[in-house]
Amino acid sequence: MNEHQITLVQESFAKVAPIADQAAAMFYQKLFELDPELKPLFKGDLDEQGKKLMKMIGIAVNGLDRLEEIVPAVQNLGERHVGYGVKDRDYDTVANALLWTLEQGLGPDFTPECKEAWTITYTLLATTMKDAANATV
Repeated sequence: MNEHQITLVQESFAKVAPIADQAAAMFYQKLFELDPELKPLFKGDLDEQGKKLMKMIGIAVNGLDRLEEIVPAVQNLGERHVGYGVKDRDYDTVANALLWTLEQGLGPDFTPECKEAWTITYTLLATTMKDAANATV
């Protein structure tokens, strides 16, 4: 992941932040459309979960230029997701829902270059989470 890709992800997320609640709702709708079996994993208020999701993405995105600082938190998140019943395959479904949501929210600003930067970012973070989760099992 290079500096330009980090900037693309950070700038595009800043454009989504003002519609964070709507983006989160779109994300979960798409996630459950892609895999209805994931819905039971979300036990609380989905609006509150959406706020947490967007906050977590914001922290990760803003920390991309300081990965060494955010990796322990991302690993911890992966470890916690084991207890929620998240499986490795679920990360692919989340990736598809996230990229779709970004495409909807950003419209023409979600260029192929931006999509590639987000894909690299998500893959890095998801791999970190899965590695930590698999180390605890």
